[in-house]
Amino acid sequence: MHQLTIIENGVHLVVGITEDADIRLLHVSASPYPDTAGTNNKNTKMCRLLEVHVTGEDQDDHHGSKHTGSMPGNRLKYSTHRDYRNHIGRKIEFFLRDEISGLEAVVHWQFYDGIAVFRTWTLLTNRGDASLGIEYVTSFAYTGLADGGQLPWAEKMKLYVPHNSWCGELQWQEYRLAELGLKKINPFSTKRIQAGATGTGSTSEFLPMGLLENTETGTSLFWQIEHNGSWHWEISDAADKLYLHLSGPAENEHSWWKTLAPGESFQSVPAAVGAAPTPMDRAFAELTQYRRAMRRPNEDNEQLSVIFNDYMNCLNADSTTEKLLPYIHAAAEAGCEYFCIDAGWYSDGHWWDSVGRWMPSERRYPEGLPYVLNYIRSKGMIPGLWLELEVMGVKCDLAATWDDGCFFVRHGKRVIDHGRYQLDYRHPKVIEHANAVVDRLVKEYGVGYIKMDYNINAGSGTIVGADSFGDGLLQHNRAYLAWLDSLFARYPGLVIENCGSGGMRMDYAMLEKHSIQSVTDQTDYRKHAAIAAASPTAVTPEQAAVWAYPLANGDREEVIFNMVNAMLLRILLSGQLADMSSELRLLVKQGIDCYKSLRQDIKRGVPFWPLGRLPGIEDDWLCLGLSCAERTYLSVWRMDTDSAACRLPIAHLQNRQVSVRCAYPLEPNCEWGWELESGVLNVAFPCKYTARVFEMF
Repeated sequence: MHQLTIIENGVHLVVGITEDADIRLLHVSASPYPDTAGTNNKNTKMCRLLEVHVTGEDQDDHHGSKHTGSMPGNRLKYSTHRDYRNHIGRKIEFFLRDEISGLEAVVHWQFYDGIAVFRTWTLLTNRGDASLGIEYVTSFAYTGLADGGQLPWAEKMKLYVPHNSWCGELQWQEYRLAELGLKKINPFSTKRIQAGATGTGSTSEFLPMGLLENTETGTSLFWQIEHNGSWHWEISDAADKLYLHLSGPAENEHSWWKTLAPGESFQSVPAAVGAAPTPMDRAFAELTQYRRAMRRPNEDNEQLSVIFNDYMNCLNADSTTEKLLPYIHAAAEAGCEYFCIDAGWYSDGHWWDSVGRWMPSERRYPEGLPYVLNYIRSKGMIPGLWLELEVMGVKCDLAATWDDGCFFVRHGKRVIDHGRYQLDYRHPKVIEHANAVVDRLVKEYGVGYIKMDYNINAGSGTIVGADSFGDGLLQHNRAYLAWLDSLFARYPGLVIENCGSGGMRMDYAMLEKHSIQSVTDQTDYRKHAAIAAASPTAVTPEQAAVWAYPLANGDREEVIFNMVNAMLLRILLSGQLADMSSELRLLVKQGIDCYKSLRQDIKRGVPFWPLGRLPGIEDDWLCLGLSCAERTYLSVWRMDTDSAACRLPIAHLQNRQVSVRCAYPLEPNCEWGWELESGVLNVAFPCKYTARVFEMF
């Protein structure tokens, strides 16, 4: 077997090509290919570079629900490959062909200079004479996850899964594979570990990510699937090896099926795969740099402006001119740079199931909405408005005049979810409507910020103009992303916050476009701390919008805790700012002033977690660190614990003489000390639910 060895940015890959042109992915790791892995055909026959299944073909394996033994995936033969450089980094393309069906596949690996992550996707083209029905295709397939070391995979592999829920986002859990039911009994099993999403809420249960650690070799493989719709990953065993498959929608899981006519092509959703030594902080540092490299360049991620939004623990979608003016004044005094009016501005009363026209309410704003927006500008802030442009309420009068092709349709009926219809962004009328709304807000009202929310899940998809429900959904997903591209091309300075009931659509298909992401709708600032501390696992710090919503009846420590939640990320200020005492408002302003002094470091910093674990809502202490070029910042929270002291190991500062100061608040009322040789920062806080920000230099 001929071996192609690729070493790029610290990632070691080995591709094997047999004498009969069978192509196999033998190795992906932060470590070199181990001699113990074996390279003979029998040991590596399941190490497919690609799985693709076509209707009418035999899934030639004892597979259960696993996506192994796919046909013609197992017949694809290596034709050639290209290895070259583009403006991003090294690019490798593998060309495969099945002579029986005429299916051609190109597997793409795009590397990014200096980053141990590569982007991968598959392009299928039907070169045959008959149509092919595609049921499943991987964006990445690798069998050999546990190669390296002597221990069996059941003993040395740990899987980290990011569970996601409304108001409980970003809760990673660590598992031994047996704890999830995958045990080493035979050379293979029909059991699989899987995660995924079906519908338009891409992260309503899980983030499209994962991390697998080999505790014996001290390495980890990690991934993210970059799609705003249905996706899937699975881990199981085959031929005594562990495999990982990453994909977008599939027929079995998502009602997705796609016909490829002769000459037609289909591209899978992209995914990113990386490899790094442990601890896992290294993986998230690489992912952070990759996310910065692949996203749309924009001014917002350079400026990190402070936003006030009137919703959370504030006006709660019931704004009026009279209610808004004091908050606008208070937000400006605190140092906010954007002021966003949240939901309800377009309706006189209950608005949930009547949204769609997006015209301002005259009852709420007797002087007109432009009067309020101009007042925001007069205070030196840029005005913003809330939108939910992918839906139309069932009671909106427009819905009765538009044809069914503008909406998701299944079984002959428009899809209704939580009082709304799902708009289909493939339809020109939908695009025309969406453009007209945004143009009016930007050109007539001078809006510079849009909070783009999304609060339903439209399910498996639509059959209009599609081969299957999932095909209609995927086409819509891609059409919506294309619309965003056109929007930013017209208004490059417009800031659009991605919100899906908080973090229910927190994926890098969306975040490749958007500069800022609302990470949660959690209303309890204490629970919010764990979500905030974990947010850099899924979002770059400068894109992670975290609520700080101090209350009028709160005390000093409550205000500080709220501000610390957002201090190393993006401040999304709300709460009862206008009704607070001058003393508490000063604490808010000091927090924003501090943030402005360090935000230029945030946009280049990489996250780490000194406590050696990812944050959880039940934890006694929480800590998020940002390692920057010359400084290290720590947000530290004491939760509901009687333990007043905590030890925080800072590995990259061990044996270094550093200065430590409490950056916020200005009157720290806490204790700290640096242990030079051990590299440990000791902190002691006076009471439960206390938080501080430290700067080390």
